[in-house]
Amino acid sequence: MILGIGTDLANIDRIAATLERFGDRFRNRVFTSAEQRKAERRADVAGTYAKRWAAKEACSKALGTGLRMGISWRDMAVSNLPTGQPVMEVTGWAKERLDAMTPPGHVAVIHVTLTDDHPWAQAFVLIEARPVDG
Repeated sequence: MILGIGTDLANIDRIAATLERFGDRFRNRVFTSAEQRKAERRADVAGTYAKRWAAKEACSKALGTGLRMGISWRDMAVSNLPTGQPVMEVTGWAKERLDAMTPPGHVAVIHVTLTDDHPWAQAFVLIEARPVDG
């Protein structure tokens, strides 16, 4: 069953300007160290950050809260499987919210997809509840 969906569109040039203006202050407030390492290794640094920004926004919407009610940017982190597929991990209050919305006897699975076409980066997040095999 679907527990939540969210999408976001981010302007890559806006994220690039924010990175230029605020540098590490912005990076450290919004992105985990693993996300920063990933972005800084990419040819399109700003595009990589913009996609992860959009994913965090989309995830917060799928959780039904937006970025309020105690959810921190760093409570949501995007990484990639060896195949390149993006995955979202939640911690802190975002994890508490996910656990609260997951029905008994189910496990929550967060699906995320990212795309960009300069100057836009987009993310879509779907939270699914799967029955626990028992």
